Amino acid sequence: MVEKIITLENISLIDFLGTENQNIKQLAAAFPSSKIISRGNEIKIQGQTPEITKIHEILGSLIDHYHKFGKITHSSVNRYLSSDSFTDEEVIVTSPDVIVYGSKGGVIKAKTPNQQKLVDAVEKNDLVFALGPAGTGKTYVSVALAVRALKNKEVKKIIISRPVVEAGESLGFLPGDMKEKVDPYLRPIYDALEDMIPVEKLKYYQENKIIEIAPLAYMRGRTLNNAFVLLDEAQNTTPAQMKMFLTRMGPNAKVMVNGDWSQVDLPRNQRSGLMEVLNILRGVKGIGFVEMSAEDVVRHRLVRDIVNAYTKLEEERRAARVEAKSAEDDRKEPTYDRRRKFNSEY
Repeated sequence: MVEKIITLENISLIDFLGTENQNIKQLAAAFPSSKIISRGNEIKIQGQTPEITKIHEILGSLIDHYHKFGKITHSSVNRYLSSDSFTDEEVIVTSPDVIVYGSKGGVIKAKTPNQQKLVDAVEKNDLVFALGPAGTGKTYVSVALAVRALKNKEVKKIIISRPVVEAGESLGFLPGDMKEKVDPYLRPIYDALEDMIPVEKLKYYQENKIIEIAPLAYMRGRTLNNAFVLLDEAQNTTPAQMKMFLTRMGPNAKVMVNGDWSQVDLPRNQRSGLMEVLNILRGVKGIGFVEMSAEDVVRHRLVRDIVNAYTKLEEERRAARVEAKSAEDDRKEPTYDRRRKFNSEY
């Protein structure tokens, strides 16, 4: 009799083994002449070599399946027990528009034409700027692209950063260590990651610095190699911060910069680094730019109407400022002309 032990690493045992180890019991029932015992994060297989080899192959496929979908179901086990069995899941796996599979087995893909443009731009360029209003999926799609790159071993780590800027309100002194102070600013990033990576695996990635989520200030002095790097809420960077961030880019790095020009939380006298860098880099080859609009909003339908209403108001204010400046220039011009004429006569 041959014995083999498989250790389950970075795997949620309840999601892999099933309730009361039902998935393992189902596998064991298919091989009655072998023993399959699950204890903690180890699966012990005892039997004859041919069956042991087959069981080991099936468990390997189930582990790969888990890392793609985040869960093993009764139908998943059946699928790998019978090579003639084809399920809807296999159709999903081969679908070219899927970015990544969620931790609950859901499919994450571009939902609008501009989201697809963003996916295409990241494939073609090493640096991409994604611009657009709230609710257009900039952060969510970007995180999905980062997770895909990590799973496909295109990069060795994910680094996600945001400038820590209060959104129009003073939060005062926050208790706790540095992580506890800045985590509220980074919560949207955690939410997206938890949708795409099982909790235990995400915890492992963070503990081993495979996924880093940090304030922008932590990027200074680093060279970011073999990484997918995302700067979110970039409209709240200063020009100096933006330059610092972009010059961290190392070999084999993918960098995304996301921002919403309508939600700048910087002090009134402070220029946005995002607005400035767009003018500086607009003509540089190898950099992608994707602009989203209210039509790409994937939240509640009212969000699109709210964005449109604010956009209309801003356009009206901008037109009023231009008109006021033009009227002021018209008032100043005669005074200048009279002075020039006076000087010419004397």
